[in-house]
Amino acid sequence: MRSLLKNRYELTQSQKLMVFILSMALYGISNMFTELIPSIQLGPIELKVEYFAFIPLTLCILFHPLYAAIGASFGEVIFGELLLGQFGGLGELEKFIEFTLAMYIAGLLVRDPKNRRQLAVASFVAVGIDQLLGAIVDMGKVWFGIEDLETLPGIPESMLLIEGIGFLNAMIITGILFSLLPTWYLVPRLYGKIEPLLGMKPRDGRIPVTLGDILKPRLLILAIVSIFIAAAAEFLAESDINFAVWEPEFLEQYGNGFIWVSIGAATIVLVITLFAAVRSRRRNAASLEEVKS
Repeated sequence: MRSLLKNRYELTQSQKLMVFILSMALYGISNMFTELIPSIQLGPIELKVEYFAFIPLTLCILFHPLYAAIGASFGEVIFGELLLGQFGGLGELEKFIEFTLAMYIAGLLVRDPKNRRQLAVASFVAVGIDQLLGAIVDMGKVWFGIEDLETLPGIPESMLLIEGIGFLNAMIITGILFSLLPTWYLVPRLYGKIEPLLGMKPRDGRIPVTLGDILKPRLLILAIVSIFIAAAAEFLAESDINFAVWEPEFLEQYGNGFIWVSIGAATIVLVITLFAAVRSRRRNAASLEEVKS
């Protein structure tokens, strides 16, 4: 038992915080750049980039899935919504829970970061879970009469068809172009190289919580409850029972240019985090040299 515990992948509290902030800053920056990418309208179908899924997914695979997933969700809230005055209050809880759950599960699926098959499965699972849960909540709002069906010109008024087109759009554009291909390229090249720079050991597929643990009843119930809370929060927000909304009017005078302020803030946080990580690694290396001498 002791040998098994010794081989488990564990991070110190400072390393967990480092992964959290690194993921928060990187995804926060990427999330704002997606706002600058225009969508393409092809008849009744709108093609757009939902998000750069490969950034949080890569961090979930290389480091600890839980802290990287939560950090990415906080990055979207802080840099992509609060600083831009676009925070929707209670309704934002739905996206937070769905995205965190999707990235966390996808990160756990990869036991060997050099295995392209596992990377491919994780890439589609990450986007698929997030988009599927979002589609189910959207259909639930229409089903219960909380929201009217948003029809698309030239497409029959079928809720399943409209959500299916949106899901397929996200899986093709985000799932392939901004999840699968970049993850295939980045993860094998960064694995074993970026972790030592931050003073960490490569994950080696050893994490305290495995995919098998997720399938246990207790954690399955926790996941179901989380999804229920996300749906309930969105239903309440759409029913005008909302609070903690942050949409200051003074930001309107700056227009889209204020997005660079948010990008700059996230970049500063990222640079400080990397500087602290490198400094900590050098300090630890110096301490080991003193012990050996």
